[in-house]
Amino acid sequence: MKTSTHHRLGTTELIYFLLGILILLLMAAVVGKGQSQTGTMRAVKAQPQVQQQLYREYRGVRLGMTAVEVRAMLGEPAMKSNEQDFYIFSASETAQFAYDAAQKVVTISTDYTGGVGAPDYKTVLGEGLLLQRPDGSLFRMVMHDAQRFWVSYNKSSGQVPVVTVTIGTMK
Repeated sequence: MKTSTHHRLGTTELIYFLLGILILLLMAAVVGKGQSQTGTMRAVKAQPQVQQQLYREYRGVRLGMTAVEVRAMLGEPAMKSNEQDFYIFSASETAQFAYDAAQKVVTISTDYTGGVGAPDYKTVLGEGLLLQRPDGSLFRMVMHDAQRFWVSYNKSSGQVPVVTVTIGTMK
């Protein structure tokens, strides 16, 4: 007699699965940065555009907001602590909010698997150049000294690229 067992992933299992994938992608990025670069980087010119408003928030969350305000705005995170909250909005979109000792947001980092839902880099960075690494990944960081924050845009290379947009405060 043959029996078949069907197993459905529960919410908790799905969250851990997605977190595992995210950790593997982040580890691959760290390892890739540690390897020597044999090729040269080249710049990809962004098209000129009209002066735009600075990219400084994500889903209404801004640097300096409290953890309580973030959670009231976005709901309960998948993982939370005094230092950081992790949200999973979909299979392709996650976000992390890092807090300082006063429980205020100091870093907002969003990941878009496959680039699905990611903002265009021009919206994030404005005019300027994207730097392309030898592996085909793209990146750039813009410092907004007068407003005391920075924003970066990273797009990994590969069959399923991950776009990471990070906003952080300057010390």
